[in-house]
Amino acid sequence: MQEIGNITVVGTGIIGASWTCLFLAHGHDVVATDIRPGAGPDLFDAVERFWPSLPEAVLALGKRGKLEFSDDLERACQNADFVQENAVERVDAKIELMRRIDAATRPDVVIASSSSAISVTDMQSACAHPERVILGHPFNPPHLVPLVEIAGGEQTAESVLVQAEKFYAGIGKVPVRLNREIYGHIANRMQAAIFREAIHLLESGVASAEDIDRAVSEGPGARWALMGPFLTYRLAGGEKGMPGFWDMFAGMQEKLWADLGTPMPDKDLQIRVSEAVEKSYAGRPTQDLIRERDTRLRQVLAIKARRNEG
Repeated sequence: MQEIGNITVVGTGIIGASWTCLFLAHGHDVVATDIRPGAGPDLFDAVERFWPSLPEAVLALGKRGKLEFSDDLERACQNADFVQENAVERVDAKIELMRRIDAATRPDVVIASSSSAISVTDMQSACAHPERVILGHPFNPPHLVPLVEIAGGEQTAESVLVQAEKFYAGIGKVPVRLNREIYGHIANRMQAAIFREAIHLLESGVASAEDIDRAVSEGPGARWALMGPFLTYRLAGGEKGMPGFWDMFAGMQEKLWADLGTPMPDKDLQIRVSEAVEKSYAGRPTQDLIRERDTRLRQVLAIKARRNEG
């Protein structure tokens, strides 16, 4: 595996800035690029804002790479050993952007996209070296949340996926490999399923938006920080494992699945849900909520890190 030193970050919004912070904290030099006016100063401000919220174990490394900004994409890519792309979520624009990145980088450089839904097969379609284009989809904020979903397109080389997995693992991420492309990947589909049922419960008058949130964060959400749905239900089956779970709860699951809601996010529903959520969290500034979220995330990650060390 080629040693990765210099990283190019393409697109420096919230996700790109968060990635940049993490790369720098692991000692990588970063050249970032974005076409938005004022993107450079905004990026430097964001990195400083994110830095104190990095996981304790990362801050303890005591590293900080050099950060440069260029509004010239080709210049930003010329010395890259790895590219993390986080730009516009539009298929035509993404295809053209990937074509330009591909043309501006060495053929052995991995090009990873943070795209939430666009397929790698589409993104790599105009590249001269499509085999090195992959999905490297993080969960927000990338400098804190360990997950990164990795997938290839029809022309991606297996060796590139392995290289990306090793790189991400080396900066503290937890890579999850998709065996095939699917819209929204894994985690966003899981989130969407829960969000849809939360809206169904809200629209049905079962509970307020705030109480529905509490039912998740103070209940299954606490377990989900430690294990996913399969292991959760395996443990619910006791010593008999999954067969024991089905013996006890198959009937309940059948009834629940048949009763789950299927609301569609039309404009009227968006307005009603927005009003309910904003009412529930009125008076809580967004930046305060973000700081509280990141503080709690750091605490959870620190506990998990100590558990893994033990």
